[in-house]
Amino acid sequence: MSLFSLFGALEVGLVFALVALGVLISFRILRFPDLTVDGSFPLGAAVAATLISAGADPWSATLAATAAGAAAGLVTGWLSVKLRIMDLLASILTMIALYSVNLRIMGRPNVPLINEPTLFTLLQPEGMSDYLLRPLVLAVVVAAAKLLLDGFFATERGLAMRAAGSNPRMARAQGVNTGRMVLGGMALSNGLVGLAGALFAQTQGGADISMGVGTIVIGLAAVIVGETLLPSRRLAWMTFAAVLGALVYRLVVAAALNSGWVGLQAQDLNLVTAVLVTAALVLPMARRRLSGRG
Repeated sequence: MSLFSLFGALEVGLVFALVALGVLISFRILRFPDLTVDGSFPLGAAVAATLISAGADPWSATLAATAAGAAAGLVTGWLSVKLRIMDLLASILTMIALYSVNLRIMGRPNVPLINEPTLFTLLQPEGMSDYLLRPLVLAVVVAAAKLLLDGFFATERGLAMRAAGSNPRMARAQGVNTGRMVLGGMALSNGLVGLAGALFAQTQGGADISMGVGTIVIGLAAVIVGETLLPSRRLAWMTFAAVLGALVYRLVVAAALNSGWVGLQAQDLNLVTAVLVTAALVLPMARRRLSGRG
């Protein structure tokens, strides 16, 4: 794998680290099976790309994309909490609706950003290659998101949100409004995913209606791989494991697809993902069995 491919894999891995952090909140902290991610990721990309192509400031466009992702999470939470729709079905309904919403926002299947200013072009110093700058900026964003999440979940409200996901009955007995916690957690989760979509559009040169397909699978793969590599129940380590899992996942995929002797091609991405997640799920069980025999 060339140096250029390595930095490209790191760049995509850092974008999906934000997705992994969002999936960690919904699946692990709230215990909410959320498929909204497949819609909120392209939603963030669509909002950012449309605003930037219309002449908006990239910072404002990225912030609006994050807010749009949070609104999508709120809709899913509202369907589940207020209308009593099963959580998985609520997220599927929102995901389906977002396909049409994204088309409405963009007005066409894709919005290019090839000649438009982005966060990365604004921050790029003279003499520095863009393939070096993008991973550096994304690493700062991911680190900031991880540290902010760690700080939030150490607060009273964050602990209440964790309690609402871990044991809703006990949390309600302690006076926690579990419905409000679910709404806040879903907004936070999909806000991160919307931010990831906005950054992805700006790194890839545009937004496309189909760019969200399989996002939830990648996010789950990153979380599962991270938990396999770094098993821990401490939240700070869980968020770090999610980031690490996203990076390892993308590096493994890039290595597999760039290894000519393996014979894999770009269309084999889903196959590589399935094999990697299966291995991540099986290895801990095999390890426990071996340690039990020992």
